[in-house]
Amino acid sequence: MVNLTRSGIKYGLACDEERIRRWEAGEVSWPREPYRLALTELTHTDLEDLGFAPTKRAPRSSTSSGEYLIKADSPNITPQVVDLVGQGEGENDVRRREFVGLTGAALFSAVLGPTEKAPATGQDLERIAAALVDYSTPLDGPADLNALAATVSAAKQNYQACRYAQVSAELPALLRKLRAACAVLDGDASLRAHALSAEAHHVAASILIKQEDKGLAWLAADRSVQAAYASQSPLMIGSSSRIITHALMDGGHHRAATDAARTAALRMDSGLFEPSADDLSIYGSLLLRGAIAAARTGNRHAIAELLDEAAATGERLGHDGNHMWTAFGPNNVLCHRVNVALSLGDAGTAIDYARQVDIGKLPINERKATLLLDTSRAFLMCGKHDKALHVLRAAGDVAPEEVAGRPAALRLVRDILATAPISIRREAREYAVSLGVIA
Repeated sequence: MVNLTRSGIKYGLACDEERIRRWEAGEVSWPREPYRLALTELTHTDLEDLGFAPTKRAPRSSTSSGEYLIKADSPNITPQVVDLVGQGEGENDVRRREFVGLTGAALFSAVLGPTEKAPATGQDLERIAAALVDYSTPLDGPADLNALAATVSAAKQNYQACRYAQVSAELPALLRKLRAACAVLDGDASLRAHALSAEAHHVAASILIKQEDKGLAWLAADRSVQAAYASQSPLMIGSSSRIITHALMDGGHHRAATDAARTAALRMDSGLFEPSADDLSIYGSLLLRGAIAAARTGNRHAIAELLDEAAATGERLGHDGNHMWTAFGPNNVLCHRVNVALSLGDAGTAIDYARQVDIGKLPINERKATLLLDTSRAFLMCGKHDKALHVLRAAGDVAPEEVAGRPAALRLVRDILATAPISIRREAREYAVSLGVIA
């Protein structure tokens, strides 16, 4: 033990395994200087790597190189600084952390809203399930399509802002109202009602996929596609094809998902003579969804073909927009390259792609948080637990519900905690406790 090291003998230290365990678990304060020296001799690890050196921080009122300010859109929320300054050697004995997700000098200016407690309660999901399987005859009555359109738009916006609790609470009533509208309206009004129903069921399927409820997600996705075809809108059919592809992939049917996305994209491509921004965004998003599915099968030829065509489409669009609620654009293509590389087990390539993304140009928080979670997983695969935790916490700042309520994100928290070295174990444990992952 440490009493057998040179420093232990010199200072007459006494230390057993129980004391070391309590230090590691954070149950007692850090060891004093003689014990720290002895521990470095025992483990052959620097003080910084053991977590015993103080972190140098820039003043919170400003940001320095390596820090990114997360601004709040409420006067009651204090702007937060994601501290990217690490410990170690270099200028003034401070080594700047390599942070991915931003281009060189871009500021991480994601806007935070009020934090919700959870993305969706079990009761909310039960109510969504009840609405999906309600086959009763809708009550006749006037249908205000303008009001329904505004509600669907709000649901889309809240979903993309990662306000999942609010979306889940409001979806059941919206789905029932749209079902009634589709049943009682005719002509152009009926077509519009079905288009709105396709979008609302798309949101429902997306929420259920995040909650890993495969059966209900498939049902909602199928309802979205059926409503899209009933709307007779090629754009809506293409849009709903994205969620059915996602549902297929979530159920493990990766080849079928790849074929579905490719077929839908080819169907759209045949009519893209003078494409609008909506056309290009739906087409590009279908290609990206197909590439993600192909990555699950390891089909590198299909992956390269789909990603390259998506990249060309992004360049053709010329910007990162949110046309047809796709968040499609050049940076979104890079985000998908990160995910594909991660699926293929190439964490280093995933990190390289993530460094090229200008996260400030991504139009929605859901996409920003997804990129950060993928990057955190890549760092964990590389054994860089400090960076994995740091980027994970940044994702939680951008979209609290994306981290606090998604089973996949909470598994990532557990994985980091389970394998964390002593230098960050306390921070990882505290973060896990704050999310309710451990007591």
